[in-house]
Amino acid sequence: MLRIFILLSVVVFALAACQSKPVEKVSVDGGAYTDIDAEQLNAMLKDKDFVLVNVHIPFEGNIAGTDLSIPYNQITDPANLAQLPADKNAKIVLYCRSGRMSAIAAEELVKLGYTNLWNLKGGMVEWEQAGFEIQDK
Repeated sequence: MLRIFILLSVVVFALAACQSKPVEKVSVDGGAYTDIDAEQLNAMLKDKDFVLVNVHIPFEGNIAGTDLSIPYNQITDPANLAQLPADKNAKIVLYCRSGRMSAIAAEELVKLGYTNLWNLKGGMVEWEQAGFEIQDK
């Protein structure tokens, strides 16, 4: 009986260790966006239900599955906003090379009322360090 208890304890501990990291909410004026890491984005891409937007300038490649490329400093231009989902509650994931430009773009979109924004913290740099590829370099 003690062996079964120990075995179950080890299994429960191992499963808990395998759970994904929690996402991090970042509060900004007007709301918040969610920071994720490369592993979390990779998992999300397996059952993609969002618009993936590369906001880095100059262009340095894309993560597979990228839907749009919009310069971070032009994200609020009406022509660029028209490319995003009309529903401001739609899930949008932003990324850039290091995470800084996408954080700026996320903050600007939050100010405009977007409520389901996600940011790849660490950007393509972290993506590559995690062993994932960048396309179209």
